[in-house]
Amino acid sequence: MVAIVGLRFFLPSALSVGPDWAMAPLVGALLVPSIVTHMRHSHRANQTLGYILLTVVTADMVTSLGLLISRLPAHRDQPRELLLAAVGLWSSNVLVFASWYWRLDGGGPNVREHREHLEHGAFLFPQMQMRVRGWKPGFVDYLFLAFNTSTAFSPTDVPVLSRWAKVMMMVQSSISLGTVAILAARAVNVL
Repeated sequence: MVAIVGLRFFLPSALSVGPDWAMAPLVGALLVPSIVTHMRHSHRANQTLGYILLTVVTADMVTSLGLLISRLPAHRDQPRELLLAAVGLWSSNVLVFASWYWRLDGGGPNVREHREHLEHGAFLFPQMQMRVRGWKPGFVDYLFLAFNTSTAFSPTDVPVLSRWAKVMMMVQSSISLGTVAILAARAVNVL
């Protein structure tokens, strides 16, 4: 979440609703209780706060992308600003969706932690197919999945099993396509 807020500062001021710095205290106000509930093993409260936090950063990212795309026809932004915005939005897209997959797959990290092996997840990682003893997906596995989805517009080596995950991956790929194809192409065209 800290990285997502940090990436927000790559965006031009016109791409945020309210002041540029407003997301930092909002995310902090949700992140601190989320950490506390995790440390106290209040899994239900931690899960709820995590969903709220992810919803806030997702809505902010999608709003910024919409504002940026709406500004393109007017040629208001310099090519350098467009490229920085594209990099910031693309990177945020990867981190946001990695967080969603990590939080939703197999009941979330709190549930996965207490299972001997994951049988009913939304994603089938290679280690699960090979039945690697004691292996459970961690955040880096979901980050890799999200990176591949944003880069190749596909999950590469991780089959997607559930409908909700397929829909989320289509949304993530669409955001990535909008960021990379539309914004980067526009910025390069201006150069």
